[in-house]
Amino acid sequence: MTATIAAIATAIVPQQGSVGIVRLSGPEAFAIARQLFTTPGKQAWESHRILYGYVQDSQSHQTVDEALLLLMQAPRSYTAEDVAEFHCHGGMIVVQQVLQLCIGAGARLAQPGEFTLRAFLNGRIDLTQAESVADLVSAQSPQAAALALVGVQGKLALPIRQLRSTCLDILAEIEARVDFEEDLPPLMKRMCSGSYGPF
Repeated sequence: MTATIAAIATAIVPQQGSVGIVRLSGPEAFAIARQLFTTPGKQAWESHRILYGYVQDSQSHQTVDEALLLLMQAPRSYTAEDVAEFHCHGGMIVVQQVLQLCIGAGARLAQPGEFTLRAFLNGRIDLTQAESVADLVSAQSPQAAALALVGVQGKLALPIRQLRSTCLDILAEIEARVDFEEDLPPLMKRMCSGSYGPF
């Protein structure tokens, strides 16, 4: 069974930043969120809704933060798994406390890049998109960010898929000619006719 992972999903700078996000992904994400988050009133725990409430230590019942909780049910999430995000007050202490509560409730600390790795392994994004996510996060200029966004949107993969399809067609042609050369038109004639796309 896939483990539920947790990590701080935003940059944490002492005394700066108003919001810090702690993300959970995996089969126990919603259960852990329910264990740690209490909501006043009658708020519906539904996918792609934002709940208002309090993060509490389930053992001591001490309130850690006033926060928002975002729920995203699989497969409609970044990792294509159940995802829960605690949107806490920024800074170092609160988000670290929330992260430790998540780990104490059964999640394990995510490895660097593991959310994106899961998105790739679950078919949510391809390899070019996964690499472009890192490029977008580390972009140092608007131009670099714009180029990385093209990759995140999957536009870099399209010509690669087209080239792969062409290569597979040619491979099938060559394999067929091993046994049936006399029954097929000349290979150069087919290539010149554009049957295999542009070269």
